Amino acid sequence: MAVQKIAVIGGGTMGSGIALTAATHGIQSVIVDIHEEQLTRAQAYHAKQIARSIQKERMSETDGKAATKNLSYVSSMEDANDADWVVEAATENVAIKKSIFKSMERAFGPTTVLATNTSSISITDLASAIPDASHRVIGMHFFNPVPIMKLVEVIQGKKTSEETTNATLALSKSMGKIPVPAHDFAGFVSNRVLMPMINEAFHAWTDGVAEPKDIDSIMKLGCAFPMGPLRLADYIGLDVCRDIMMVMYNGLEENPKYLPNQKLVALVEAGHLGDKSGQGVYEYEKG
Repeated sequence: MAVQKIAVIGGGTMGSGIALTAATHGIQSVIVDIHEEQLTRAQAYHAKQIARSIQKERMSETDGKAATKNLSYVSSMEDANDADWVVEAATENVAIKKSIFKSMERAFGPTTVLATNTSSISITDLASAIPDASHRVIGMHFFNPVPIMKLVEVIQGKKTSEETTNATLALSKSMGKIPVPAHDFAGFVSNRVLMPMINEAFHAWTDGVAEPKDIDSIMKLGCAFPMGPLRLADYIGLDVCRDIMMVMYNGLEENPKYLPNQKLVALVEAGHLGDKSGQGVYEYEKG
């Protein structure tokens, strides 16, 4: 049975992108966030993206109105409990996510799939917070920017049912995505490969091998990267990169190659998080 309504828990960059993508593919989408200002930002982002798509003729005005109608914003899970699919898209923190999953189990129906957009945390570990519903828990890792990037990493936990997995593959395709399976190891595939590369770029900078703009230029011009690793780190969020690296460090036998570079850690501690704060490896003009 096709998914009619999806609830996205968390109205940040990823949550807003997931909701917009579902809405533009005919699925009712409700963002749940306890912070009203985050809901306001999500709504403004959606309006801007839809208007831009209409202006660039990637979307008709009729489709734009339909997508807008499909979007709603609430501050309580109970106000979205008629959804038949839920995606958790909160910060990359195990304790926070487990707490959210407990609330999701209470708020939503007994057959609702409880997915997570985690980019590194074990699905089996998250599912352990709700053992009676662990067969309905699955990893559904979208990529930023969600409306553009085609991939969804699909990760089964040890108790994820085949029914849940098949439904996740089908939903991903109905949202215009290409689902690809990965096994339940810290970082999955994408970040297990990507984060050590970003970390190594920070090591090269720290060791004085080259300046950030030159590291990025070499990787773009010599390795055909669309974006250099340090610029990409700013785009992802330096705090997100640090958190993912720590999940992999702790989850993969404390292998030092996953331990975040100290310059990266220092930038995060200084509040220099990349694009979203206006400064990271590089400085950005706000607005």
